[in-house]
Amino acid sequence: MSADILQSHSLIKITDEEFKNLVDFVYRKYGINLSRKRQLIEGRLSHTIRERGLNSFKQYLDLLTKDNSGEEMHNFLNRITTNHSYFAREMEHFDFLLRQALPYLEKNRPRDLRIWSAGCSAGQEAYNIAMVLDQYFGARKSQWDTRILATDISMNVLSKGQAAIYPEDNLKDLPPQWKEKYFTRLTGGSYQVIERLRKEVIFKVFNLMDTFTHKKPFDIIFCRNVMIYFDSETTSRLINKFYQATSEGGYLFIGHSEVLDKEATQYQFIRPAIYQKNQRR
Repeated sequence: MSADILQSHSLIKITDEEFKNLVDFVYRKYGINLSRKRQLIEGRLSHTIRERGLNSFKQYLDLLTKDNSGEEMHNFLNRITTNHSYFAREMEHFDFLLRQALPYLEKNRPRDLRIWSAGCSAGQEAYNIAMVLDQYFGARKSQWDTRILATDISMNVLSKGQAAIYPEDNLKDLPPQWKEKYFTRLTGGSYQVIERLRKEVIFKVFNLMDTFTHKKPFDIIFCRNVMIYFDSETTSRLINKFYQATSEGGYLFIGHSEVLDKEATQYQFIRPAIYQKNQRR
């Protein structure tokens, strides 16, 4: 093996100072805590740094901080976060939505549901919610506004979500009738969400660390397996922001590997990973 090939495969080591500066920068901007991800950062970014014609993490951080287009930051986030998602993940959430949350909301809302899939990755969660809504409302659906806002910090995954094309193994946990009803099989074995459901989901870039500026509160917020990247302080701030953005009687769904401090949040615990904002009395 030539010296050039060996060089292209070797890791660029990050110094203590470079690591601290990079960790601090990402934490300030996105709330993501990378303090225990030193090996991951070196492993996933060495090739990127060389591709950019750079020699050190200091030079790469300079590139990140001066990139006004946001393209390099999105590439960075795609490299260091794991955007692994699939349909029917934590299916009990969708069962609760179908059998309990939606019947309650239908009785208490004026035919307008505000729904947010926060940290939506490639859109599987948002489309899964759309399927549940379609199952629940059936012929009544045209009488309701049930569009879903799906946000993420990564343009890469949002583009995949808008295309709505997924490999077959992403669908393996869905009920077979849903797979038949809501997907079109494409040449090559992949599947695309039908156009009717694609129109129900609005994809936008949004950083959860930014100020929430939504005009109306949300009745349903899904933010699952996103806060695993945050420390407890950042998580608490985010949960408080979600609470302020939730309608009275609205629901918050988080990942089963995530925990809310019941003493610190005003949400009412409903069942593991499901919370509700109390109605005023």
